[in-house]
Amino acid sequence: MLLAEDDRAIRHALERALTLEGYEVTAVADGIEALAQAHRTPPDVLVLDVMMPGIDGLQVCRVLRAEGDRTPILMLTALVETADRIAGLDAGADDYVVKPFDVEEVFARLRALLRRTSPVPAGGTGAAPAADGGRDAQASDRQVGAAGIRMDLQARRAWRGGRELELTRTEFELLELLVRNAGIVLDHSTIYDRIWGYDFGPGSKNLAVYVGYLRRKLDEPGAPQLIHTVRGVGYVLRED
Repeated sequence: MLLAEDDRAIRHALERALTLEGYEVTAVADGIEALAQAHRTPPDVLVLDVMMPGIDGLQVCRVLRAEGDRTPILMLTALVETADRIAGLDAGADDYVVKPFDVEEVFARLRALLRRTSPVPAGGTGAAPAADGGRDAQASDRQVGAAGIRMDLQARRAWRGGRELELTRTEFELLELLVRNAGIVLDHSTIYDRIWGYDFGPGSKNLAVYVGYLRRKLDEPGAPQLIHTVRGVGYVLRED
């Protein structure tokens, strides 16, 4: 694991906690060191502070993604506005934790990221099974599709109509879950459990941020909206 955090106290405390949790941690103090270390010894997962001198965490994320590096990235940020969180997702991050954070939350999010990148058993797709099979979705070992969405699970590619969607790892898995259950309303707890492996509670806006960002990538002028909010319950994929 590569940890990049410019605050010395936070960096040392998090490094100790992660080491005690069983992670092999390389800790650096800025984005320049983070990029150099990532190129030298590619890690299994990166934990990047957003606000660092020189090259910040968002820039590190953008550079790695531009190079085709798909290593899971967890962002640490003191910025709590939705727009700031979206900026991290836009840069290619897979998840984020807002400071001040509980270290157990960091552990939970890292476990979820690493679980999604672990080897898939033969014949599997790496995705959680559908809630009840997905009445409107057509699925195979390799592809799923519904409501004009087509997904190649092995290649990790997705299209709406003829337009390919540029999705982060988490966005891809969220869309896959919705497609597999097209027409079925999935509640917040179910989605958190399937995508993150942990329900962060009613106060978390993590899911709303990802759904909003996924909508931005899916929606087209003049075309029907596909992801619908069922207030107080959750989300459903369907064409009106």
